[in-house]
Amino acid sequence: MSVTTDPVLRDDVVVIGHGSPGAPPAGPQRDAIDAVRFLAADAVERAGSGHPGTAMALAPVAYELYARQLRHDPTAPHWPDRDRFVLSAGHASMLQYAALHLSGYDLDLEDLQRFRQLGSRTPGHPERGHTDGVEVGTGPLGQGISMAVGLALAERMLAAHFNRGEHRIVDHRTWVIAGDGDMMEGVTSEATSLAGTLGLDRLTVLYDDNHITIEGDTDQAFCEDVARRFDAHGWQVLRVDDVNASDELAAALDAARADTERPTLIIARTHIGYGSPKQDDAGAHGAPLGADALAATRETLGWEHAPFEIPAHVYDHWQEHVAARASARSAWEDAFARYRDDHPELAAEFERRRSGQLPEGWADDLLAAATSQAPVATRTTLGEVLNAAAARVPELVGGSADLAPSTVTTLHGEGDVTRADASGRNLHFGVREHAMGAVLNGLAAHGGVRPFGATFLVFSDYLKPAIRLSALMQLPVVYVFTHDSIGLGEDGPTHQPVEQLASLRATPGLTVLRPADAHETAAAIDTALELDGPVAVILSRQKLPALTTDRLDMAGRIVADGGDAAIVATGSEVEIALEARDLLAADGVAARVVSLPSWELFRARPVAEREQLLPPGLPTVAVEAASSQGWCEFADEVVALDRFGASGTADALYEQLGITAEAVASRVRGLRAAR
Repeated sequence: MSVTTDPVLRDDVVVIGHGSPGAPPAGPQRDAIDAVRFLAADAVERAGSGHPGTAMALAPVAYELYARQLRHDPTAPHWPDRDRFVLSAGHASMLQYAALHLSGYDLDLEDLQRFRQLGSRTPGHPERGHTDGVEVGTGPLGQGISMAVGLALAERMLAAHFNRGEHRIVDHRTWVIAGDGDMMEGVTSEATSLAGTLGLDRLTVLYDDNHITIEGDTDQAFCEDVARRFDAHGWQVLRVDDVNASDELAAALDAARADTERPTLIIARTHIGYGSPKQDDAGAHGAPLGADALAATRETLGWEHAPFEIPAHVYDHWQEHVAARASARSAWEDAFARYRDDHPELAAEFERRRSGQLPEGWADDLLAAATSQAPVATRTTLGEVLNAAAARVPELVGGSADLAPSTVTTLHGEGDVTRADASGRNLHFGVREHAMGAVLNGLAAHGGVRPFGATFLVFSDYLKPAIRLSALMQLPVVYVFTHDSIGLGEDGPTHQPVEQLASLRATPGLTVLRPADAHETAAAIDTALELDGPVAVILSRQKLPALTTDRLDMAGRIVADGGDAAIVATGSEVEIALEARDLLAADGVAARVVSLPSWELFRARPVAEREQLLPPGLPTVAVEAASSQGWCEFADEVVALDRFGASGTADALYEQLGITAEAVASRVRGLRAAR
């Protein structure tokens, strides 16, 4: 047995192609592993596309995890204290589908035969909510391993809140399979650095070190010593020289469990396309092996069964082992019953959080937190409202990418989440926007917490891949984006967002809210926490006047009425729209002003309600200090910003760049004159 616990001292850590693969043990275990290999290879062959090589190489790892390590129950895939597994190398999806099928999940042979087909339960990459046993949707490399940090962090935080004495109702682990591509993506370094800082010891990553990418050997573009990187991040680093040696793999996983101070990286040497003529060749990565190569693989590995033919003894072997793993669920349910007897209030809160229901009357104090009638930045109001919500919603947790004083998102008196103490509610992500987005997704996917994350709107670009995944998975993440326009002023064009609003609004499944004053900001948080999917709340740095004291609808409202024209705006530009209305009133033109904080919620209203706000045929001008893209849906003309900003005071920038009441009024006059 050779499990190396200090690989940073080994000469062979970065050597390409060292050693030869061994054979797995003979008998039922070997058949159980080879069944995974051939289900994967045959499914890719039938689909005519896919990634067989990684699944074939990692079959021993899938077997070891699902049959011998994971706390999971195929008959109850969502029980709360299950272990979480993330296939960050999502292109190898057939590895997971084969393991789920053999374990007894609701995924039959017909599903595997329909791999990558429209409407099947075996899509090309794992999708949350589509296949039982899939925790998060993966595919974009680096995102899975980074979301797993969020999953592990959620476990740590919930354990700190709910576990009492001998009652450990939150007591599970997070397991990840990642590949070379994951290690190359920058988001991985951001997230794993944070995991090491927090000492997330229940997180174990198995790194598929196969030395192959689509283009060929990894040494063409990747000579990094991954072991040294993770050691520097504060991880325990182990190495298994051959995953087919089951005792070595099991010993490494045992060592991961034994370390209660650090997360663990297991560098597992594998051979892509194991047993095939394309072994250790890039040709095994992203295309079917081909009929001849697949037949040769059957001969090499001694697999005498036809495609999708699995002997009964293989199913028996898998499910006997999985049944032992599944016994953890009934044991947990018995333990939770005892916990409920001893801690009824905590048990009730745990079950409420698990259901996703917010506490009764949770939003009662939000409007009162936004009572200021003096001009105030919406970011400032957001901080007040967020704290009011946090006082009634104990699962509300979050933080910023090192910008809490500027985004005003600190939860006062709630403590920080640290390596030594995870009972707080304030998260410090550091200057890691990309990882912050992925970790938020992991927190939300785990359940039991409602996460938010904050940064400047211009830096939402750094979060975009994670935002897209949260929209795809419909995870309840709240993104707080402040400093929303040229109104931030002197920091200049690098920090002044222009195209970000259009990009966010173009993301299916994401609700964007840009409140115009304190009371709309209170309504924005109310709406954000009520919605099931992700929400981006867009907030100003500059002070904005109060427009009303009513509880508001984020789907749009008339701020000032008029029947001759309409001016529609969001956020800070509603004030400009009202000034333009005054200018038009001097000409005898009665213009209504409509605040439209959310395009998505406005679109969801019945047609009659939409037309009541913005009547067809009424000359309509939109104004927003951002890209004009998309406004043609709601207005005849738009005063907007289709160029980058500049460094200067907010007032000077609005004037120079033409986002003014005079410009809006002029457009309205022009529309009326043309009719």
